[in-house]
Amino acid sequence: MRTPTQLGIRAEAMLAELAAFTDGDGNLTRLYLSPAHRAAADRVASWMRDVGLDVGFDALGTVRGRLKPTAPGRAGNRRLLIGSHIDTVVNAGRYDGMLGVVAGILAIEEILARHVELPFGIDVLAFGEEEGVRFPSTLVSSSAVAGSLLPSDLDARDADGVVLRDALIAFGGNPDAVTSAAYAAEETLAYLEVHIEQGPVLEAAGLPLGVVTSIAGQSRFFVSVMGEAGHAGTVPMALRRDALAASAEMMLTIEEVARAGYAHQMVATVGRLAAKPGAVNVIPAEVVFTLDIRADADAPRLAAIAELEKRFQAIAIKRGVSVTLDKFYESPTTPCAPRLQEAFAGAVLDLGLAERRLASGAGHDGHAMHHLTDVGMLFVRCRGGISHNPAEFATVDDMGLAVEALIKAVERLAADAVSSGDST
Repeated sequence: MRTPTQLGIRAEAMLAELAAFTDGDGNLTRLYLSPAHRAAADRVASWMRDVGLDVGFDALGTVRGRLKPTAPGRAGNRRLLIGSHIDTVVNAGRYDGMLGVVAGILAIEEILARHVELPFGIDVLAFGEEEGVRFPSTLVSSSAVAGSLLPSDLDARDADGVVLRDALIAFGGNPDAVTSAAYAAEETLAYLEVHIEQGPVLEAAGLPLGVVTSIAGQSRFFVSVMGEAGHAGTVPMALRRDALAASAEMMLTIEEVARAGYAHQMVATVGRLAAKPGAVNVIPAEVVFTLDIRADADAPRLAAIAELEKRFQAIAIKRGVSVTLDKFYESPTTPCAPRLQEAFAGAVLDLGLAERRLASGAGHDGHAMHHLTDVGMLFVRCRGGISHNPAEFATVDDMGLAVEALIKAVERLAADAVSSGDST
């Protein structure tokens, strides 16, 4: 039996080994279905075999390690799913996603070493394409596992024109077997994930772990503002129809509305902007910018969007421009199941830690898995709240506590299943 610190040391070593699998030149960049993804997936598969799991790859490239029920005399045809992703953003850190996979493997190893009786099976899953960096898609492999991926989703192309289905074949997957990757709802008990992406919240609170209440819903728009080009030296300020100036006022409005939604952990971001014609001496006639807005519940997010639409139109009328919003992505809030929150909360308290619950502002594979089964998540403190960056860092002690909390949460779910008879 390992101590939490020993578990953390082992987790750090495994994460360092995974970080060596990269498509980047001097940085960690591991995109879905790339050679580095294949190498990392093979290494994860070998770790799963080493701890005694039956291992395979599904049609979309998800690595699956399967543990049979260990409680004698029980059919146990339901499965607890534990996982995360092993693809990364460009120039990534080594903890985002990968920690969840490593934690799952280490938890299984300890569960077997401690002879924990499980009335259900456990599958550890290493997903790909959670980040949505290579292809204009996200959550591809977890969506397949959840049964919500469409065959047409495999027609997406990357920046080099490579079709996802062709990349999948090169990886060793099977684009014609999308449906075979799906679990049946009646065979799944729940999905658990350990992750670092909670920003600076836990660090500010001085806590190593946090229980996730929901995964924020997201809405993304292209906002198009149309004005009129004119000579920068001849058109008086009062007579201008400046699309960029109008856009700037709209962006300040976005910030104001998002700050008003603080109670719902609302955030809004303009991450991309393009102005035309783009000449130094011409008043901008057209601006397109992106809007990403998130909150811990759907109602306040939708209310904020309605408020922004109203204010944008008022700004447009005042400035003599027009504005349109074109939604290109919508993901509803994913609530974490109360029973899974309680399992993690109980585990945290068992470790002598203070309980903290918080929503996730980032998206996760749990978004997709919610279409299949109940979702539960545990956050781990990260230095400076930094993720998607080489500066990502979680301490050995915090990671070890996360693995131990995952083990204890599984033990609680096992005890609940036995007491309720929910083992088959």
